[in-house]
Parts: sequence; C-alpha cells; structure tokens
Amino acid sequence: MHGVDHHDESLLGPAEIRDLAAQLGLRPTKHWGQNFVIDKGTVRRIVRTAGVGPHDVVLEVGPGLGSLTLGLLPQVAHVTALEIDPALAEQLPRTVATLAPHLTDRLTVLHADALRVTDLPDPQPTALVANLPYNVAVPVVLHLLAIVPTLARVLVMVQLEVAERLASPPGSKVYGVPSVKAAWYAQVTGAGRVGRNVFWPAPNVDSGLVRMVRRDPPTTTASRTEVFAVVDAAFAQRRKTLRAALAGWAGSPARAEQLCRAAGVDHRARGEVLTVDDFARIAAAARGATGDPVGAGATP
Repeated sequence: MHGVDHHDESLLGPAEIRDLAAQLGLRPTKHWGQNFVIDKGTVRRIVRTAGVGPHDVVLEVGPGLGSLTLGLLPQVAHVTALEIDPALAEQLPRTVATLAPHLTDRLTVLHADALRVTDLPDPQPTALVANLPYNVAVPVVLHLLAIVPTLARVLVMVQLEVAERLASPPGSKVYGVPSVKAAWYAQVTGAGRVGRNVFWPAPNVDSGLVRMVRRDPPTTTASRTEVFAVVDAAFAQRRKTLRAALAGWAGSPARAEQLCRAAGVDHRARGEVLTVDDFARIAAAARGATGDPVGAGATP
C-alpha cells in the first residue's frame, strides 16, 4: 500500500452509510439480499484485487448506497451500475455528485434487474466488479458473461460457500454445476476471504472474493446450451455414475454409456470428476454423425 489514498475522503464509512440509509428511510431487505459494505479498507481491497485501471469500463451490480462505486470511479474510465431498488438507483448519482462531483460524468446508473438485462449502453463493460446479492450471485455472473462478450475480467464478492464452489476444481466435494458453467467462460480462482463485520447489516456467514479471467470456451461442435444440458443432467443426481445420471438426457443408460465412450470419458465415473472439456466432448458425441443434438427428435 502506498500511504493514504487521497481519494479516501470520498469513500463511505459506517456513519455515512447509516446516515444515508436513514435519509432514505431504508431498511436493508432480505428480498434483495442487501448487505452494504461499510469498511473503506475492504472497498480499497476489492478495487485493488480487481486490477482495474484507467482503460476499464466497470459493470457494477447492486451498488447499494455506493461504497464500492465511489472506490471504483477515481480508478477507471466509467462505471455502469445496475440497481434493482428504485430508491437506491435514484440516490446513487446524488451521492456521487455530493462526494465526488468531478467524477459524475463517469457514472451511468440503470434501474434494472441484472438477471433480466439483455444489453447495456456504451461504453461496453470490460470488467464486472461487484458485491453481489447472495441469493442471485451465480445466475447473475453466468448471465452477464453470456450477454456481455466484452467482459474480460470479473471480481465479485459472494457468500464464502459460493466462492468456494465457483472456484473449485474437478474432484472437489463442492465442485458442481456453477463450477463447470463458470469454467466454460473463464479461468476461475478464489481471491481471498472477507469477514462479516465489514457489512451492515452483518450477514451470518463470511464472504469470499472470486476472480475470473475470460478465455475461449472449449472447442466443440455442440452449442453452449447443449453442453450445459449435459452438465445439469450429470449433477441432478450426484451419487449416480454418468451411465445412470445421463440416461434420461441420452434416452437410455446404454446410449449414455455409448456417448461417454465416444467422448473418451469413463461412464462409471461421476459428474464431479469431469472437466468442462469432458462435458463438451459428451455433448459433441451426442450430435454424432448426424450433426443433430440429442433429443432433437422431429423438431427442426
């Protein structure tokens, strides 16, 4: 760390957060998974760990009262913030105008549900940096990676258990559907733990930081949707071997075994030991010589 950050005076501390909330008559809601970061050190740590700089356009989801937004604005070219809570969406530009008036032109606030957004205004985001609402963290990250091809990097703060799941390698106890789907888009790693006392209200679990660096998806003739269908089937019944777990998806246990063999995957294994490339090969095998996806039947 290089001494005191001169942008520090514009960051929100516990008192400012509570004052703002009181002005807005705001009680953080469980429904939107609202836990606001009240610790300036944590905000600085997130911005630093995200590795964003003057050329980045940051997408922030759930900016809340603006603690992270204010940490990001001095460091990057632009922040596009998606906020589902109308009162917070309306307040954020005012907060920035009050505390960092010289940075207001770097901020776009959209009153929107990140899960329903289909496109974003220019400039297109290069990085997603967010303290994500716990209840929607995984679907939000996967949705945004899918619809914003310019997103090259992600640093999100999520519930510790979710962080461990997203970043876990094949064979780990917590490796599952989110791990495989995230790996389709990016190299995923854990980037540290965050205690519960940096939030208001304090959640009853610790949080974790997850870093993702986008890479090309596996090379396969199957579409992402087809690969993800195999992943979902493989983990729907965790205890089962692939021959059994993929039977419904493939049409029969024998067909599931045949497709695994064609993909060079052991049909007696369980889904939790397969890499995203293994799943991509099984989906490709299902397209087979005909080039038709499994279950296409008579549909065009």
